[in-house]
Amino acid sequence: MRKLEDIGERKAIELILEMLDKMPRMPIPFGDDVSAYPLDRERLLILKTDMLVGKTDVPKGMSLWQAARKAVVMNISDFAAKGVKPLVMLVSLGMPRNTKEKEVKEISDGLNAGAREYGAFIIGGDTNEASDLIISLSVFGLAKKNDVILRSGAKPKDTVAVTGTFGKTSAGLKILLENCKAPAEIYYSILEAVYMPKARLKEGLALSASKAVTSAIDSSDGLAWSLYELSKASNVGFFLENVPLANEATKFAEINRLDPLDLALYGGEEYELVLTINPSLWDKAEKAIKSVGGNLIKIGRTTTEKQIVLEADGKRRIIEPRGWEHFRKR
Repeated sequence: MRKLEDIGERKAIELILEMLDKMPRMPIPFGDDVSAYPLDRERLLILKTDMLVGKTDVPKGMSLWQAARKAVVMNISDFAAKGVKPLVMLVSLGMPRNTKEKEVKEISDGLNAGAREYGAFIIGGDTNEASDLIISLSVFGLAKKNDVILRSGAKPKDTVAVTGTFGKTSAGLKILLENCKAPAEIYYSILEAVYMPKARLKEGLALSASKAVTSAIDSSDGLAWSLYELSKASNVGFFLENVPLANEATKFAEINRLDPLDLALYGGEEYELVLTINPSLWDKAEKAIKSVGGNLIKIGRTTTEKQIVLEADGKRRIIEPRGWEHFRKR
């Protein structure tokens, strides 16, 4: 019989969903970034839960304060992709019995700092003994039914865009996990991307208000996986002409003889937004995101062919459906 390490996280989720009764008239289907419950004809209660586990989600050198804040960012990023403001959170906290009192305070301070950074409050939760650090958050917000940006709205000829560059987090994890090298002028910037990730909440809210976005996802599982998830949900493909690389990632790849595109496409834990935008409303979207100090970078367009192709420097490359996935053998 196959084990989780053989089938991976995505197949495990499919197995779980097969056993669940589907709620009638679900406002947001299984498989999107958040869930929802209808409060009335217009408003939805938006819900999200995500879990940080010490062994898999806290790399070497990350403080407990940073780990707790990261647990918040992981959840907020999914709200950002839907254009929904988070309001309150519940926290379930598992800790080993030998956790020190000062460490409990550090975790709590990091949780509060993360919540307040994005305008939300922690209003309760639960604690329990565990063999590893576990921080599980449930986030709640409110939205009008027609304001939530789903994964499933992309149309052929939409513009594909992202809110930032890629590759720094992947480079940082290679420094921490694979002992790759980086000179001092890029070393600290690369590691900051790992230790202090940022959710693009203000950008997501501004883009939702613009009504220019047809579909969206956050890139926490990697740019390539994110594009494949949008492709699957919207039944479209993507033709890419540009993958925006962070300068530090380009330098890091050159020093360590790596393919910089692999760093950008298949890394994960970069909380940028990946969007499709109605091309006739591009200027409106760009104006909205610039009004909050963000960036919007065109990377391609949607197609009717359900494949993801990158054409750059006169070469065509098929983007593979891979990225971060729990349970898989490393």
